[in-house]
Amino acid sequence: MAGSAFDIVRIFRAAKYSYEGLRAAVLGEPSFRFELVLALPLVPLAVWLGDSGVERALMIGALLNVFVVELLNSAIEAVVDRVGTEFHDLSARAKDLAAAAVFVSLVAVPIVWALVLFD
Repeated sequence: MAGSAFDIVRIFRAAKYSYEGLRAAVLGEPSFRFELVLALPLVPLAVWLGDSGVERALMIGALLNVFVVELLNSAIEAVVDRVGTEFHDLSARAKDLAAAAVFVSLVAVPIVWALVLFD
C-alpha cells in the first residue's frame, strides 16, 4: 500500500514534527509559555462555566486559537530572522502583522467569553 492515503509511517512522522514544534514553542518562546500558563486554569473554568458543549467549545476554542496564531507568529519571525538580520521594511511589516494577529486573537478571548457567559 505504498503511496496510499493511509500511510501510518507518514502519520507518525507528522505527529513527531508537530511534537517538536510544540516543544520548541514551549522551550523557546516566552510568549507561548505565558499564554499556556494563562490558559491552564481557564480551560477547566470554561468546562465548569459553560452550560452546553457549544459554549464550552467556543470558550476553549478561543483559547486554542491564541496558540495557533502564536505558533504562526513564531514561525513567521523565525523565517524572517533566517532570511536576514538587517532591518528591512517588509521584514518589519511581516513581524508587525503577525504580532497584530496574536493581539487580535487575544482580544477575541474575553469577547467570546463575555458573550457566552452574559447571554
